[in-house]
Amino acid sequence: MSATDFIPASANALPRYAGVPSFMRLPHLGADDPRLAEVAIGLIGVPWDGGTTNRPGARHGPRALRDASTMIRAQHPVTGLRPFEAMTCADLGDVPPNPASVLDSLERITAFYAPLVAMGIRPLTAGGDHLVSLPVLRAVARDAPLGFIQFDSHTDLFDSYFGGEKFTHGTPFRRAVEEGLIDPKRMVQIGIRGTAYDTEDLDFARAEGIRIIRIEEVFARGIPDVMAEAREILGEAPAYLSYDIDFVDPAFAPGTGTPEVGGPTSFQAQQVLRELDGVRIAAADLVEVAPPFDNGGITAWLGASLMFEILCLMAAAPA
Repeated sequence: MSATDFIPASANALPRYAGVPSFMRLPHLGADDPRLAEVAIGLIGVPWDGGTTNRPGARHGPRALRDASTMIRAQHPVTGLRPFEAMTCADLGDVPPNPASVLDSLERITAFYAPLVAMGIRPLTAGGDHLVSLPVLRAVARDAPLGFIQFDSHTDLFDSYFGGEKFTHGTPFRRAVEEGLIDPKRMVQIGIRGTAYDTEDLDFARAEGIRIIRIEEVFARGIPDVMAEAREILGEAPAYLSYDIDFVDPAFAPGTGTPEVGGPTSFQAQQVLRELDGVRIAAADLVEVAPPFDNGGITAWLGASLMFEILCLMAAAPA
């Protein structure tokens, strides 16, 4: 196969509004496609929000992100990196979830990712609600725990909801630490804010050595300083990057299920990622884009733009 097989369609040849949409106009490869063996980074949709406890809609996120991502061009505006030339990338389709069963969907997601990870493909996921990170981690961190960086308004470190339900979008990283998928000493959560039920999640984080950097600290110290600390926490070993779109202020990203005021702007949302240059990202996700609550597609467009930033980080650093 030629490397040109993995170069996205150019808007100079096919208008962005034409053709069947794929992530960033990359080739779409099925499970039996022989070109899978050449893929370094696979973009995958998980259209499922069975872990949502209030406003659903993130199940429609991957479709909206695919459509918005047809606006992405070939080159990063600051670094000049051309990720589609640096690494072979492809759209590997959607996980087929079970909308009637949380546990079955979690198993389906892990089963979808496991063979791809075994082939050496690094996944970049479009969610879905934040619970989708857990089954992806089960596939990616099957051999050893990973470092973990999370951009979010919420810690998602609670033990359970509604009388003992262990699997919601508010619990995935509690489970991931308990299952040994994440090294809590190499875990940092950035942007946490909003009203709270209690301090259960914070108490767990403190006990496990998880670093939480609230949004007030981000603004007081400045993004470069905060991200320097984040890079130090992650170290040189591989890490997982998880980006909840509700990290961004709802003035810029209203299309999400649990918005929290007082967040960063669109540019600051990009800046935190650009300050991670050189970090070894084994896998990443962008979650909680909920098109039913979006205005004019601005959240999906921001989400697609952030996925490009993450893709560039993955393409620039070794696995």
